[in-house]
Amino acid sequence: MFIRRIAVIGTGYVGLTTGACLASLGHRVVCADVDVAKVERLTRGEVDILEPGLPELVAEGIASGRLSFVVGAANAITAHEGGAEVVFLCVPTPMGVGGLADLKAVESVVDECRTVFAEGCVIVNKSTVPVGTTVLTSDLLGRPDISVVSNPEFLREGSAVKDFLNPDRIVVGCDDQDAAERVAALYARLGAPTVLTDAASAEMVKYAANCFLAMKLSYVNAVAELCERLGANISDVTEGMGYDRRIGQSFLSPGPGWGGSCLPKDTHAMLQVADAADFEFRLLRATIDTNDRQRQRMVDKIRLAVTGKRNGSLSHLRIGVLGLTFKAGTDDLRDSPALAVAALLKQAGADLVGYDPAMGVGSSAAVGMEVVDDPYLAAKDVEALVVLTEWPEFRTLDWAKVAGLVRQPVVVDTRNLLDPDVLSRAGLKWTGLGGHR
Repeated sequence: MFIRRIAVIGTGYVGLTTGACLASLGHRVVCADVDVAKVERLTRGEVDILEPGLPELVAEGIASGRLSFVVGAANAITAHEGGAEVVFLCVPTPMGVGGLADLKAVESVVDECRTVFAEGCVIVNKSTVPVGTTVLTSDLLGRPDISVVSNPEFLREGSAVKDFLNPDRIVVGCDDQDAAERVAALYARLGAPTVLTDAASAEMVKYAANCFLAMKLSYVNAVAELCERLGANISDVTEGMGYDRRIGQSFLSPGPGWGGSCLPKDTHAMLQVADAADFEFRLLRATIDTNDRQRQRMVDKIRLAVTGKRNGSLSHLRIGVLGLTFKAGTDDLRDSPALAVAALLKQAGADLVGYDPAMGVGSSAAVGMEVVDDPYLAAKDVEALVVLTEWPEFRTLDWAKVAGLVRQPVVVDTRNLLDPDVLSRAGLKWTGLGGHR
């Protein structure tokens, strides 16, 4: 395997994981960020984000001399003798006006580094970008000697390192076959299936995959509601579905809706792309609408469990919230369905106290509620305790102790995480989704 000189621009979830993992594969990697203090912390091996295995990989890369950090994209490119051979763009592409991804960060890096890219190097769009961005990047660059490649990431927060080093597939898109093969070769040691295609198709793969997962989640949430109305059990239904290899077991768990840094942004961006192509993507629009409705449905379920009435008032009722991040295993609050449900509860007049294993007391300003550092404090004197994020440690709480703390013995489990029998023996009334028993 050829050892490449690589620059990674951006040290968020994608950039830092990409840099650390490529260094672990033997490449020489320099990562850049605009945050001076963050670069200093990373140089000391201090990783700010909660991502299993990443701190160890960063420390290993620094110790080996294969991984380093600098301030500024141009410095990362020129830090290598002879310049970086491959430059990964892992910058933020947040949802912009109308839902389309905001490419200002990509454009800024290209503009800043246009003259410092080494002759013949390859620029890799790793960030999730709309179809056509590879061509746009190449046009902005104005360097016919440099190829731009689309190489979308498929990393799940909470298992990003594992996903990078054990990928389902590697997708590389470029009209320049040599450039595509050079990028694909970076991952050769992983032995994953590799899809070499054109840039537009590679860009579409990422959006198509995430939108499909969002559809699957919205679908199972809709089926869970139907199960409640028909007296069926969603757990048995999804088990029976999941054994079908065409469907699979993943993304079949009902919940308070999907969120995070990817699915909301990518579904809205795909809608914008479809609108621009004069295509009415009704299925995707229904997926988003179903997700929005699911959050209100959770509030209605909590209202009924607490007051015994579908239109009962939650005004000034104290409700405990277990879980604030968008999913377990991460400290990311971006587009968290837990926070979305909490916001609706507050809007209905409830007083909230929350607990999350990844968050401290000082997080209260970020989430707009009282945040405590002990799950039992979140249960004290509440009318209901609501599970909104599927942290496994919630299963092993002392539920008899919880029963002695709550004002009403009501637990609403929007993740079907807990064992109803355990709660029943503790004297608590459990309410889940989809007729789960």
